[in-house]
Amino acid sequence: MSETKKILIGLVLGVVVGLGLAGLSGNVYDIVNTYILSPVGTVFLNLIKMLVVPIVFFSIILGVMGLGDPKELGRVGSKALLFFLTTTALAIMLAMGVASVIQPGERGDFATANLEFETAATDESSNIVQTFVNMIPTNPIQSLAEGNMLQIIVFAALIGFAMIALGDRAKSWRRFVKQGDRIMMHLIHLVMKLAPYGAFALIASAIGGIGLDAVRAMAWYMFAVVLTLFLHATIVYGGALLFLGKMSPVFFFKNFNEAITLAFSTSSSNATLPVSMELAQTKLGVPRSISSFVQPLGATVNMDGTAIMQGVATIFIAQVFAADLTIAQLATVVITAVLASVGTAGVPGVGLIMLALVLQSVNLPVEGIALIIGVDRILDMLRTSVNITGDATCAVVVSKLEEKHLPPVDEDAWDEVEAK
Repeated sequence: MSETKKILIGLVLGVVVGLGLAGLSGNVYDIVNTYILSPVGTVFLNLIKMLVVPIVFFSIILGVMGLGDPKELGRVGSKALLFFLTTTALAIMLAMGVASVIQPGERGDFATANLEFETAATDESSNIVQTFVNMIPTNPIQSLAEGNMLQIIVFAALIGFAMIALGDRAKSWRRFVKQGDRIMMHLIHLVMKLAPYGAFALIASAIGGIGLDAVRAMAWYMFAVVLTLFLHATIVYGGALLFLGKMSPVFFFKNFNEAITLAFSTSSSNATLPVSMELAQTKLGVPRSISSFVQPLGATVNMDGTAIMQGVATIFIAQVFAADLTIAQLATVVITAVLASVGTAGVPGVGLIMLALVLQSVNLPVEGIALIIGVDRILDMLRTSVNITGDATCAVVVSKLEEKHLPPVDEDAWDEVEAK
């Protein structure tokens, strides 16, 4: 049985167990979650997160060495950023359109009298200029320790350029980086053998904690988010794959579904990154030099799934509080959501902090987030799957657009030099 089928079985069993726990009275869920589900899920997540930083570090260096010319890296980066920003804007506009048609905020009675929501730590992400300034690490070791992806990407890219310039004088470093990359990939294969158990524990914990009452109350909101995620993945990504990447969307999703299911269970783009990169390189045919640069970048700046949640949630909260948004305010939502996605960590729950920024930009009550926070965990799983799908789609598109500029086997370009 393939790893993907095992993960899917784990997810299905987790849903069944989670629904069963949610329907039980007393503190049965708390006991099972505390002593079984949460520890198993946390161990699995920690094992994956343990490998993310070294894999990104080694892969970025190899990717830069494979591209060679700094002009090529700039060309690849500009195309990737244009793709990410465009699809994010399309995502939030589609979300607001769907929410305006379905009107989830007008399909139920929502108690808004005593809403409370903690909005701490929102100011740091609000300055887009500061985000770009902070891309340059003052202490690379601290950046690696904290998992600051943008700073790691910049630092690793600079090392890659230096190794190109030094040539044979950096032979031992090239060998170290290549061997380090192979070791990390071997470890991720070992960790993925635990994926079915981790997926089971994580989904059972999430669904059991939501509760059936919360799901029923927020059913229309959840339906609007899920529908938009599906439309965006099939229409926007499917169209980009077909017309720009010259790849069948069916082939793409068939060969990338293992990463999608893993993203669903972990709710973390960063945690899924090692698997999604490997699948893009081995099954989708994306050159390592493209994959190892575009996908880590996407895990930080591409938040289409999160933008969809923000679009639906903004319209939902506006409807609940009977606030009419003007065209200018809707445009502000789009711009704020797109800019807020740059430099935001790909970790569970970050979408709620970004949503607070969006709501503040159009003077909607941030306390409205308390209405959706109960069901956000399961939706976070779905939008993370869309986020990492967008990263891989961009890698496919950019590799096709860069096809004439790439060497035939760029990831092994340094083997001949080392052999001499």
